[in-house]
Parts: sequence; C-alpha cells; structure tokens
Amino acid sequence: MHVEKETDASTLLGRNLTIGLLDHLGKAIVTGFYDEKTFPTEAQLAEQYKVSRSVTREAVKMLTAKGLLTARPRQGTVIQSTLQWNLLDKDVLRWLLERKFSLRLLRQFTELRVAIEPKGAELAAQYATFDDLKRMKGAFEQMVAAEEGHGDHTIADINFHISILFASGNPFYYQFQEMIRTALQTSIKFTTRVNNAKPNLEAHEEIMQAIFDRDPSRAYQKMFRIVNDVLVVVNEQERLNALEAAAASRAAN
Repeated sequence: MHVEKETDASTLLGRNLTIGLLDHLGKAIVTGFYDEKTFPTEAQLAEQYKVSRSVTREAVKMLTAKGLLTARPRQGTVIQSTLQWNLLDKDVLRWLLERKFSLRLLRQFTELRVAIEPKGAELAAQYATFDDLKRMKGAFEQMVAAEEGHGDHTIADINFHISILFASGNPFYYQFQEMIRTALQTSIKFTTRVNNAKPNLEAHEEIMQAIFDRDPSRAYQKMFRIVNDVLVVVNEQERLNALEAAAASRAAN
C-alpha cells in the first residue's frame, strides 16, 4: 500500500493527484502504517510521491479537516488520536475497512447501532411516508431475491437498514448511513465467518411489518433484537478469545 521508493505519481495516485494522495495517506494513517513513525513533512511527501508542494499541502489540509492530522508548534504535523478522527466521514469509514479485522472495532460499531437503529425503526413506524415504505419494501425484496441466488446478500441487507434510517423522518439519522453501512459490512463478514449466517429474512420482515403497521414499540423491539444478537455473539467471541489467551499464557509459563 505505502511505497517508499520513487514511483510515477500518476501510476500510484491516479489522475487526480490530490485525491489520490489523500486516499493513500489516509489509508496509511488509519491502518497503522505510521503508528511507530513520524509523519512526513509536506516537503518530504512532495519528494517521496513526486508531486508539487501545493498537492501535498491540499491533501494534508483535507486530512486535517477529517481529524486525522493536526499541526503543533515545534512538532510539525502529527497524527491525532483516534478519538479526534471524524468517524462519520465516508473516507475515514472506508479506510477503517482496510484495517486488520478487530472484534473491538466491531463491538464499538455494534454498540452504536444498538443506540441508533432501534430508535430509527421506532421513528419510521411513526413518520414513514408512502415513498419511504415503498423504498423499504423494495430493499426487502432485494433480500428475498439474494436468498434465492439473485443478488448480493450484503448489499441487500445494507439497503434495507439504510431505508429505515431514511424512513425515520429525522435528517440527523440520515447522517449515520455511512457508519451503519460500514458497520454492517464488518458485522456480516464476522457472522458469516463464525457461523456462516445469512440475514434472517423473517426477522427483517417482522421489522418491516411493524413499521407498516405503525407500531413504534414493536418496531423498536424487533430491530433491537437483531442488532443486539450481533453484540451478544461479539461479546461471547471476545470472552472465548480472552480464555484462549489466558490458557496460552499459562502454558507458556
């Protein structure tokens, strides 16, 4: 991913050098390439990637706006702690998917989903418009088609959950769509790997039916159940991993 030797900038970064450098550096930061290293100066980046100082300056400015970098007196540009990153930013979320799989990250994603999605379903049962319901039904039909071998399970599942955020009638909920998208991609990979699970069509249909029936309480509970089920599996896997690590430590001693 990260290249130390000289290379042709257009080959490595693409036609838009600024966006290419932004993506290259952002991915390197988020995946930990610079964890034990000093982040390069703009002059060093310009030399390394064979681009102009204006390109590196703009890329660094964009990374700073995303919370990944900050400029400090007598220290230059440094990488911010994860707590400062804009974790709702589409690029940052995409870069997070490039990291080595982490149960801790999945748990954090799922904890936020538990806080957001059940309430979103509850609101959808109250405020969804005809178009919202039509979009939701279409997304569920994609899930059914995927189950029959016509389409992608992951994309269909994500589209269904995103349709509920839109149906909430609350624009603040819309802003979580990229986070939910990324969380679901991570979650589905994990549950598929652990127990070869596919989206539970019946459980998703029950959520949709509760929303169509204008039953906020039932919509909340049905959504809470399927999201919290993931959290239960993650917590159990973390417990098993801790036991295995403790056993390995005792064996080594």
